[in-house]
Amino acid sequence: MAKKNDRKVFVIDTSAILFDHHAIHNFKEHDVAIPITVLEEIDRFKKGNDVINFEAREFIRNIDKLSGQFSLQDWIPLNGPTKGKIKVLMHEKAGIDANQVFGEKKADHNILNAALHLKEQMPERKVILVSKDINLRLKAKSLNLQAEDYNTGKVKDIEGLYTGKTVIENVNKKFIDQIYKDGFCNFSELVKKGKPIANHYYILRSKYESNSALACFNPTIGRLERVMKETAYGIRPRNAEQTFAMHAVLNPDVKLVTIQGVAGTGKTLIALASALQMKQSYRQIYLARPIVPLSNKDIGYLPGDIKSKINPYMEPLWDNLKFIQGQYKETDKEFQKITDMVDNEKLHITPLAYIRGRSLSNICFIIDEAQNLTPHEVKTIITRAGENTKIIFTGDVNQIDTPYLDSHSNGLSHIIDKLKGNNLYAHITLERGERSELANLAGNLL
Repeated sequence: MAKKNDRKVFVIDTSAILFDHHAIHNFKEHDVAIPITVLEEIDRFKKGNDVINFEAREFIRNIDKLSGQFSLQDWIPLNGPTKGKIKVLMHEKAGIDANQVFGEKKADHNILNAALHLKEQMPERKVILVSKDINLRLKAKSLNLQAEDYNTGKVKDIEGLYTGKTVIENVNKKFIDQIYKDGFCNFSELVKKGKPIANHYYILRSKYESNSALACFNPTIGRLERVMKETAYGIRPRNAEQTFAMHAVLNPDVKLVTIQGVAGTGKTLIALASALQMKQSYRQIYLARPIVPLSNKDIGYLPGDIKSKINPYMEPLWDNLKFIQGQYKETDKEFQKITDMVDNEKLHITPLAYIRGRSLSNICFIIDEAQNLTPHEVKTIITRAGENTKIIFTGDVNQIDTPYLDSHSNGLSHIIDKLKGNNLYAHITLERGERSELANLAGNLL
């Protein structure tokens, strides 16, 4: 354990607590301070059914249990022999008043004042503000107060994030011939180094000829199996990655799939078409996406009934469904089946908030824009899975719309990083835009 003067004091902001209610327990032997303003802000978030409200309530319960008969104006021990102590910082004025510096009285400035006062009180200790609010961290640094992001659970190497596929060049022609003839080949003979990753995809290319093969490592039988290009409800993959994504969704042995890629790569379309292809295997197909509120206001602030409130958010899902339906004539039975599925709620499009708390048994569940979920939210969704349930997350880890999340800390990145190699899990990153030539032109050059 570090000596007393070597122990740091971390001042925790509201945003870090709403991201992870266990945040105060993740600073090892160092001490933790909570400004009273943070408790006031947490109190305003405690009511509601969103995950952020759950985090607020759990934090309040944790603090209440931790404090016991102690006064929170004193340093009290955190649970565990190797943990530091915790204290609530009252409204104290420091030598520098952040409200005056920035010309406005705000909760953020009161948090800065509490941290600055603590720094003056404890000159022998390193005081660090922890916040997921980038602007608050910048303000802290401008006042010569050290500040950093809350890093617990963050994916460190986002550039090296698992893609789900490997391209092997100069493959001996006999392996490609064997895959086409027998449908499989021996992994250890083809790949001399490295251990196989469950449900990992391969593009095999011959050295002297243009022929190639697509394959996937089957962890159950321990060999590479050929991946066929299939058509799902009128949608045919346009490249190898889309073929892999469709294979992963259609694979009954894989219960959790993530599809990552920029806009226009076909993530949601492939997931939805594949789910429709498997409709007989599930009681219902759910499509959901998180609603990112504006100015911390939920959809209750929007005018109209519930359908009017959520339709603007759900429109991209309806667009994909209409595109699939458009592959058929109105007189075709497949066209009518989709209409019937929507009318009978066999296919149900809904905000993610309306799914939480439900038991997900015998369901294929597609969650779009999963990069706007926290790691705790994706864990909550997955742990709701019952028998014969398949969950598919789609999104772009670099297109974050939720405050306090980034490419390193969002739920989609977290799943990809933590679950790769599991027999029940498959992932593929889509790289090529297939929406249109014009969309590709804009994506590449603008």
